[in-house]
Amino acid sequence: MNVLIRGGTVVTMDDAGSVIEADVRVRGRHIVEVGVGLSPAADEAVIDATDCIVLPGFVQTHIHLCQTLFRNLADDLALMEWLAQRIWPLEASHTAASLRASADLGLAELVLGGTTAIVDMGTVHHTEEVFESLAASGLRAVAGKCMMDDPSCPDGLRESTESSLAESIALAEKWDGFDEGRIRYGFAPRFILSCTNELLTKVSDEAARRGLWVHTHSSENTDEVAFVRARSGGLDNVMALRALGIAGPKTVLAHCIHVSDEEVAALAADGTRVAHCPSSNLKLASGICDVPRLEEAGVHVSIGADGAPCNNRLDMWTEMRTAALLQKPRYGPTAMPASHALYLATRAGAEVLGLEAELGQIRAGFRADLQIVKLDDIGSGPGGSVVSRLVYAAERANVRDVFVDGEPLVRGHALTRASREQIGQRARSELVGCVSRAGLDA
Repeated sequence: MNVLIRGGTVVTMDDAGSVIEADVRVRGRHIVEVGVGLSPAADEAVIDATDCIVLPGFVQTHIHLCQTLFRNLADDLALMEWLAQRIWPLEASHTAASLRASADLGLAELVLGGTTAIVDMGTVHHTEEVFESLAASGLRAVAGKCMMDDPSCPDGLRESTESSLAESIALAEKWDGFDEGRIRYGFAPRFILSCTNELLTKVSDEAARRGLWVHTHSSENTDEVAFVRARSGGLDNVMALRALGIAGPKTVLAHCIHVSDEEVAALAADGTRVAHCPSSNLKLASGICDVPRLEEAGVHVSIGADGAPCNNRLDMWTEMRTAALLQKPRYGPTAMPASHALYLATRAGAEVLGLEAELGQIRAGFRADLQIVKLDDIGSGPGGSVVSRLVYAAERANVRDVFVDGEPLVRGHALTRASREQIGQRARSELVGCVSRAGLDA
């Protein structure tokens, strides 16, 4: 699609932090020109962005689409109880239809809030449905099947090492590179306690051989850390994973709250990515990730909402604001300025995807993954810097239009590829069966 977005305030996210009044020309999948007073070509649709802000789409680097259906069903629990009592029984209850409904629901929420790319961890079964949902949605993603082969895993989710790896490889061979690379595959061993050392070692080997990502959890909860130490002969999460080959620039570790100095140094040395999930960490009482400490050591940090049952929203506006506020009591009011929070939500996420030369900025040659945000004076104005207004005052409802690869996926607050009402209806219907099969109360 060829589009000229005219008259907006463009938050370029370039190195200088430029915010300019300009037009943005999109041809096909790419931004081809950013300038003032651009004239529309005959084959271009013109989108009026007067009094709006144009900025890159958000990149969320830790999401569980498989859990969106279970929002509000696992509240006020710590991590290990949250998993054992609610999440694992609910995930095991998924059918192909319910998982598709859950993924569709999550993707609709994400894109309506300005998120254009994600790193997703599925559940153990029916992962094909997540990829079908991603394909239909138009969003960009690194995604993978959850892997759980440890004997301690619950019956409904436990798999053999061989079947877990074989199914993951089959999905990778089918989906990695789909739609000119819009969808890529990432192996997704759930966390070290749910996977045997054999599986984790084989995942590391296959990911390296195929050039794929590895996405897992690490150092989220003090009980989890203690269990890992007991199992691994005294090693902490990051070091235990590293010993099995799970490290490097294509490794995304969610959380990393309880990490030692040795682990921080290893994360930085290896280039391993950390996905900061502030709202989830607060709600599960897991703790607060010390982002300034990680970044000062050279660790790459980005942001994700995690899953709907531990948040309970997949909203980058909430995560940006929370990430900015959390560090201030410890380090002072300048610890996480609005500009840096916005960087974590855009460019830092693009770097996790290996697309820092194509995503996260509004500039010629970059892919046209962007959003148009309409701020009014009630709740988000009338004054102040544009970036501060976005991070501290804006919310999902302010997102008017969203594009991925130049295609409008949201126009005038409405989905273009799907029906919001039908997605909601299917989600409500499928949830009834999931709760019943899990033997839980809604």
